[in-house]
Amino acid sequence: MNDIIRRFKKTHTDWTKFPQLNKIQLNDTHPAISTIELLRILIDEEKLTYEAAWDVVYNTFSYTNHTVLPEALEKWSCGLLGKLLPRHMDLIYQVNHIYLNKMRQKFPGDEAKISRMSLIEEGDDKKVRMAYLSIVCAHTVNGVAALHTELLKETIFSEFEQLYPGKIQNKTNGVAPRRWIHCCNRPLSDLISDTIGSVDEWISNLDNLRQLSAYKSNPDFVKKFVAVKT
Repeated sequence: MNDIIRRFKKTHTDWTKFPQLNKIQLNDTHPAISTIELLRILIDEEKLTYEAAWDVVYNTFSYTNHTVLPEALEKWSCGLLGKLLPRHMDLIYQVNHIYLNKMRQKFPGDEAKISRMSLIEEGDDKKVRMAYLSIVCAHTVNGVAALHTELLKETIFSEFEQLYPGKIQNKTNGVAPRRWIHCCNRPLSDLISDTIGSVDEWISNLDNLRQLSAYKSNPDFVKKFVAVKT
């Protein structure tokens, strides 16, 4: 985070431009604390107001959820965070306080919902719900396939979908390996097509590439294959 800020400050002093020049994608909840680290730097070191710093953070971060399983929904001990990163814990409580006040305005009297959606899970060992922190601190949230995104909206993040309509979006993850071959190395794609048939056949069926095994001892094919792979 400090490196991103260092590069920004080389040529800029207007922090409102930071989100235009820097986009940070939270890859699941593992790096979620970076939202609070940026908030801390902006408030404590760059002397921005909380409101100005929050606008920068909110417009900089996006959050990708990869699965509805528990491993993508980390919960970090408030006691441990408070011991290791006391300022970050203070800021998490501040973010949660402002967020819950807005929740109470939108859902007056529904304290059960407030408790379910709080960034802090109450109990003998209070925990920070890092996925919820990621959602609240990000301007957009995405699943990695259309079905997955719909599951997020309908299950684990359904109340956030109600709170932030349109915030949870789909971004299909990755590219089919056959299409990657065709796009990243056109000479290799041409060699495959010349050897086993037209590109239209194998680009839609990766299993067709098994036909190449018949040419593994063909000196001419091996020579051409090595050439396009180097």
